[in-house]
Amino acid sequence: MKAKRNHNKLYSFWFIVPSLVIFCVFFLFPILSSLYYSMTVWDFNTATFCGLDNYKMFFSENSLSSSIVHTLIYAFLTSALKVVIAFFIAVFLCSGIRAKGFIRSAVFFPNLVSTMAVGLTFSALMHPTKGLFNIVLQAIGFSPVNFLGDMNLALYSVIATDVWKGLSVSVVIYIAGVQSIDRTYYEAASIDGANGWQKLKNITLPLIAPSQNSIIILSLIGGLRSFDLIWAMTGGGPGFATDVMASVIYKEYAYGFYGLSTAGNVIMLVLISCIAFPLQHFLMKREEAIQ
Repeated sequence: MKAKRNHNKLYSFWFIVPSLVIFCVFFLFPILSSLYYSMTVWDFNTATFCGLDNYKMFFSENSLSSSIVHTLIYAFLTSALKVVIAFFIAVFLCSGIRAKGFIRSAVFFPNLVSTMAVGLTFSALMHPTKGLFNIVLQAIGFSPVNFLGDMNLALYSVIATDVWKGLSVSVVIYIAGVQSIDRTYYEAASIDGANGWQKLKNITLPLIAPSQNSIIILSLIGGLRSFDLIWAMTGGGPGFATDVMASVIYKEYAYGFYGLSTAGNVIMLVLISCIAFPLQHFLMKREEAIQ
């Protein structure tokens, strides 16, 4: 009997071996090797151990450490705006308006365009003298705005572009959540005399919590590792005003500081993990409490 139990355990173990091998080869080994190389000065021929010097440099250099602040601002602001704006757009598109099929297609259109194309297009639209935005502003009597050249404004201009492009996916997820709600809840609320705002607050918002949680996690992680839109619009400039961690890592690698770049990757991994996992746990607990 004991031999049979051991045989069954061994038989079950073989089912997880393929997943375990894939996990070790494509996840665990790269993380451990990155951790080692982040503590070295290395090129493609040699690697000299330097301890925590790369991490000390990353946090002591203002041009590098400021990218962490920019990354957090970028991630949380884009995520918050997508969650709020996409919700109201989805509710509007789930109402009884005409041509809502066409409007839904138009809302989803930005997601079909490549991020680099969006970045280049908006950088042209935001040109300080020839851009369409400034032409319109001047036509209605305002002074031109240097959207991408002003160090205090550039990051928020990129954030606005990211929100415009990323709203489409959030709206689609919200629409799926809103349409899955049983209409009898709204009918019962109407009988009890609830108005539109009360229905939205007490029925729609609690019941779309799973959709909302997915949007928060996806948009936040996407914001923390964002690179292509920022690179297309500003390249991290002016100065270091729009440098985020991904763009700094790319620059350091391009300059040949491979150890410093690898340390930046490890810091970004830790940052995303420290934010994403507790947030997901909190959202799941909130979702369970609502249900």
